[in-house]
Amino acid sequence: MSNCSPFIIVLSQLETSVLSARARSGRGQHRDVIRARIVLAAATGRPNAAIATDLGISIDTVRKWRRRFAAHGISGLDDLPRSGRPRTFTPVQVAQVKALACTLPAETGLPLSRWSGTELAAEVRARSIAEAISASTVQRWLRADAIKPWQHRSWIFPRDRDRDFAAKAARVLDLYRRCWQDEPLGPDDYVISADEKSQLQALRRRHPGLPPGPGRTRRVEFEYRRGGTLAYFAAYDVHRAQVLGRIAPKTGIAPFTDLVAQVMTTEPYASARRVFWVVDNGSSHNGQRSIDRINAAWPTATLVHLPVHASWLNQVEIYFSILQRKAISPADFADLDHLAERVLAFQKRYNNTAEPFDWTYTRDDLHAFLRRLGDRANPNYQDTAA
Repeated sequence: MSNCSPFIIVLSQLETSVLSARARSGRGQHRDVIRARIVLAAATGRPNAAIATDLGISIDTVRKWRRRFAAHGISGLDDLPRSGRPRTFTPVQVAQVKALACTLPAETGLPLSRWSGTELAAEVRARSIAEAISASTVQRWLRADAIKPWQHRSWIFPRDRDRDFAAKAARVLDLYRRCWQDEPLGPDDYVISADEKSQLQALRRRHPGLPPGPGRTRRVEFEYRRGGTLAYFAAYDVHRAQVLGRIAPKTGIAPFTDLVAQVMTTEPYASARRVFWVVDNGSSHNGQRSIDRINAAWPTATLVHLPVHASWLNQVEIYFSILQRKAISPADFADLDHLAERVLAFQKRYNNTAEPFDWTYTRDDLHAFLRRLGDRANPNYQDTAA
């Protein structure tokens, strides 16, 4: 039998360049590399049998791709479209399953709080949407649209608790951009974000931990002994990124008043024209009485309350998060004194290197947020404070 092929391959300069690149590719599909090498070898006049031997493939494979290239060029080296297995489920069935996943199980009378893939598949069969369907199929469809009915997120409509939420939050955001009552702050005006981190526990592990090593994460003993709790009061200067803080046995009006005195007797706040104190509505500093009390003791101090459910607008909470992650967790302290020393030592270290937070949340972001919540809770909601 003759090894001469009736399909003579003659390559253009462009085809040679493209096929050579494919043949040398170290990241391309192996099949594409082999097909390119077949055609390049055929273009040199090599017979099919020799090409098959050189590449370690069957002669039928050489014949196929030589013939396809001769008929269609480089595009002939692509796989032909395949019909694949016929669809088991119709688009309508897929849509019905996704719609079911977006309803609460209680609405269907089931004693469930959320769907799982298995329970959804069972309900699909019970409703005769499909005679047979697996949980993995349902989950694959839901992944395509990022539907996760087994998860939930909590939310709250803040204006239900504080009708002046927008106005109170807006004035704090104005202070963060150095503005008060539509007037810019002066160089001797300061903004303090203050709060307390309560119930800090002096947990002592029953056994010493192990430091990290090659191929091993740090090990921390699970069991611990409780050594009591303390509270950490902190005042964070929003624009100078400096923290003044103190340790107290517990929270309350007295230790917060001591914090205010500590700050207001320290420069540059002692000689400042105005010092604005941004606080939440915790029991240590809530209500008009706290405003009157602070103003009577320190006439240059102005207490500015955040609205209810708005601690996320208090910048000192960011500092508390940093403190927790970098200095406290995972907790392992011999006693309360050890915990207090760590907290105050971290405060000193932080002040040496810290820069103000890159705060970008503005009035516009606030009003857009309230409008979104309003649309969900009440389609006729109007943000009158915008």
